[in-house]
Amino acid sequence: MLILQAIILGIIQGLTEFMPLSSSAHLIIVPWLFGWNDPALTSLSFDVALHFGTLLAVLVFFATDWLSMGAAAVASIRERKIGLDPERRFVWLLVIATIPGVIVGAAAESKIEALFHEPGHPISISAMVVMAAIIALMGLALFLADQKARHDRGLYSISLKDAIIIGCAQALAIFPGVSRSGSTITAGLALGLDRGSATRYSFLLSAPIVAGAGFISLLKLIGQIKSGLYVPAELVLFPIGFISAALSGFLCIKYLLRYLQHHSMGIFVYYRWALAALVIAIAVSRG
Repeated sequence: MLILQAIILGIIQGLTEFMPLSSSAHLIIVPWLFGWNDPALTSLSFDVALHFGTLLAVLVFFATDWLSMGAAAVASIRERKIGLDPERRFVWLLVIATIPGVIVGAAAESKIEALFHEPGHPISISAMVVMAAIIALMGLALFLADQKARHDRGLYSISLKDAIIIGCAQALAIFPGVSRSGSTITAGLALGLDRGSATRYSFLLSAPIVAGAGFISLLKLIGQIKSGLYVPAELVLFPIGFISAALSGFLCIKYLLRYLQHHSMGIFVYYRWALAALVIAIAVSRG
């Protein structure tokens, strides 16, 4: 049963990491709804697996982009100039957009996580209600950005100001329910990017943050193993979560980009509102 739960949570991570739905909220809500209380599911090994699974998905899917951007970055460093090359400009703006999330994550991530969910302890009813409210409000922000803003700008039209705004939006994803992809896609749409460009930029921007979170968790895991505080039996969940998250994440990226070529963000907005209502209703009934 634990293996099945690990597979399900891996799939959920892969889907909700890239859909504007909040993976952190879903990884709290699903165990809460179904009473999955095994501490292995909140272990560091499983956290590492999920992060590296979604990282692999975005690296593989955008492999050509990463190679092109890497070459542009190396060339700009070697020549000590960006010039008029849009690829070089795009790479460094992506780096700048990553900075707010890194700063906020380093300063406050552990404190925010403790407010919403402490591993090994049941999440409080009040925390679930707050999370549901965040989910609903971000749904409203996504709805307004999708319906009211112009969507006539392409990926390489992103300016320094745009990069900073989208980067600050990504930093808000420290709160469960906001969603890293949801906040960055919403910001991109509000700035006038077309749906495909806003989504693609969101996915590319996620890689450094996801990688950073994964490596930090990995270092913590290594420290626990060395200190003898870790249960090695839980390591069986690592490949299970990794494969589930990687496969579902890759497929999510592929089909979401196709879907948004011809559809609005409406389905994700309505899902957010329905999920928020469900969580509040269950929280009240359990309270």
